[in-house]
Amino acid sequence: MIYLYIRILTYNGEIMIIHPQLDPIALQIGPIKLHWYGLMYVFAFLSFIYLGKKQLKKIWWGDINEKILDDTFFYGALGVIIGGRLGYVVFYQPNYYLSNLDQIFAFWQGGMSFHGGFLGVLISLIFVTKKYNISWLKLTDFIAPLIPLGLGFGRLGNFINQELWGRPTDLAWGMVFPITDKIARHPSQLYQALFEGLFLFLILYLYSNKKRATGSISALFLIFYGLFRFLVEFTREPDSFLGLFYLNLSMGQWLTIPMIGIGIGMFFVTKNKV
Repeated sequence: MIYLYIRILTYNGEIMIIHPQLDPIALQIGPIKLHWYGLMYVFAFLSFIYLGKKQLKKIWWGDINEKILDDTFFYGALGVIIGGRLGYVVFYQPNYYLSNLDQIFAFWQGGMSFHGGFLGVLISLIFVTKKYNISWLKLTDFIAPLIPLGLGFGRLGNFINQELWGRPTDLAWGMVFPITDKIARHPSQLYQALFEGLFLFLILYLYSNKKRATGSISALFLIFYGLFRFLVEFTREPDSFLGLFYLNLSMGQWLTIPMIGIGIGMFFVTKNKV
């Protein structure tokens, strides 16, 4: 408490919430370091498997079994990692990586894109559906409720690392991120963890608790993830190397607009085809 009090006085005597500046390394044993961000990926994958096994108990997923779940997890994880990295390269810093090809797969330097990872997962599922001769949309419906908690864990990792911080704000819960400046900002990582993580999970999990038209659960994922991401982006500081685009929207917002449009179209086309 004394440390926090001193920190508050340091910032012009104003009462502000200071980021707790947690050590990004959660555990170190000799030369082996376990980072919080990596641990969040572990939590995300574990939640996926746990929720997936619960889903298998619902009779309307009859032709999806534990072996399919395991393969979906394996190929999906590859899709997240490879697609997320390539998406960041293509969507956010193509010029830099064209000039530094050896840095494209330097994962340890950071730089992942949700939209790239999302496309990577969708592509990876093709291998699973071909292998087991099941519907691609049925499989995306099955995994849609398993994903949001993992997204929430990822945003908590961003918060711990003091990255992807928000825009300046004078709201009472504005937070100073000492790694960047002494300005109170939106804790946008926490907003994203709440909306794209917890709230999206609750919407999809509750909706999927009864048999639905094939494609409708996937459609809701597209609609609500896109909507939540679009709105929260208004509080998030744009990437310094990109800034804002047409209509003062960020890259993240422009990438979510097609998701929302496709999701709405899918939902109305599929909703009565149970």
